Amino acid sequence: MGRATGRNSAVLEGGKAWGGRFKRKTNRLVESFTVSVAVDRRLYAHDIQGSIAHCKTLGKARVLTASEVRAIVQGLESVKREFDRGRFRFTPQDEDIHMAIERRLTELIGSLGGKLHTGRSRNDQVALDIRLYLRDELSRLVANLEDFQRVLVAKGKANLTVAMPGYTHLQRAQPVLFAHHLLAYVEMIERDKGRLRDASVRVNVMPLGSGALAGTNYPVDRRFTAELLGFPSVTQNSLDAVSDRDFVIEIASALSITMMHLSRLSEELILWSSQEFQFVGLPDTFCTGSSMMPQKKNPDVPELVRGKTGRVYGHLVNLLTTLKALPLSYNRDLQEDKPALFDALDTVTASVKVLTELMRRLTVNRDVLKRAVQGGGMLATEVADYLVTRGVPFREAHAITGRLVRASLDQGREFTAFSLNELRTFSERIEKGLLARLTVTAAIDRKSQVGGTARTSVERRIKELDRILS
Repeated sequence: MGRATGRNSAVLEGGKAWGGRFKRKTNRLVESFTVSVAVDRRLYAHDIQGSIAHCKTLGKARVLTASEVRAIVQGLESVKREFDRGRFRFTPQDEDIHMAIERRLTELIGSLGGKLHTGRSRNDQVALDIRLYLRDELSRLVANLEDFQRVLVAKGKANLTVAMPGYTHLQRAQPVLFAHHLLAYVEMIERDKGRLRDASVRVNVMPLGSGALAGTNYPVDRRFTAELLGFPSVTQNSLDAVSDRDFVIEIASALSITMMHLSRLSEELILWSSQEFQFVGLPDTFCTGSSMMPQKKNPDVPELVRGKTGRVYGHLVNLLTTLKALPLSYNRDLQEDKPALFDALDTVTASVKVLTELMRRLTVNRDVLKRAVQGGGMLATEVADYLVTRGVPFREAHAITGRLVRASLDQGREFTAFSLNELRTFSERIEKGLLARLTVTAAIDRKSQVGGTARTSVERRIKELDRILS
């Protein structure tokens, strides 16, 4: 091979780590099109964490001397301090966070900084960084979700005796406790946490040492690296390790489901706070007004959560589409995983936090809810079930109760106001005992099985949740 000349040197290429093979500098349009440092700069701490572990592994393999390891580690720690203090200066030549850190390390400790990348590719480096980052971020998100659950449980405790209409098809169906309704979202969030924790198991596998695609020529102890970084296992196929983004898609899917749950609650808050419902009052500090209509109090926070849900869904589809036709192993398309992943995480985290504080300040209009559970045939199922206890087959009991409801509608009277004699005209099986059942409290308290809306069941679940969330 010929000696490198000034014309094709990496130095003239603006310090590009790969510049030696090229005769000319990269076109400026290509520079701006391919740069990712604005997105991946948030990985700086994890990139440095991984680089320190890699450096120590090279030392263990005697690729680096002990003094070289000390100098490189100290240099990396200095670079991290610059980032932590907001003093790190990027240059136009910094393609990504990995090259920015290596460039600054070399400025600080000289050409020794160029030894750090021995036996490593940006392909396995970025795969490691994302996994390290996700381990931390998922842990934080689970903690935020638990805070949200605590607020919902506390709001349920504070309104334990409050009944509200339960709905199917958005039509009033049967009375339930308001606390029971809130706890439904606690259960959803519990499943969300489970999905994130389950995904974390597959995140927590160490890919470093896979090289660009085939492994490395140096005798690095990958399990030693994994131990330094707290990974319980290492990847088993280098081709898969550098191109795998299944864990990113899995997390995006879990985030989408979480966002769907937040959107469902947001939709109910929007309905409940409307003048048509007036079940709850949203805090003024979490609402906005109209630039034209002075009387307006708009539920912008739950509306935006509902709106941002589609954005998170889009990131999931984005990731699936990016991966769907990629041949092994690494392809530059994978650079597009981070904008989608980061924004999905940011959006869900922000939505959880803002809804937590909104729900903490939510007021419950008890008088409105008390009126809402009166009438409307909401106790009709109690009549049918009573008839079943009197030996009437359920289908027959259902038909009898349906005729009772029809008569109530025709007469413009609630059937709970019918006399015993009037009730008996619909079935001779009806006795005085039915009247005691035809109250909201009785209807709720009879549903005392596990998962039911009876106060005893709700109180029992709240105690269990207190233990889970403590």
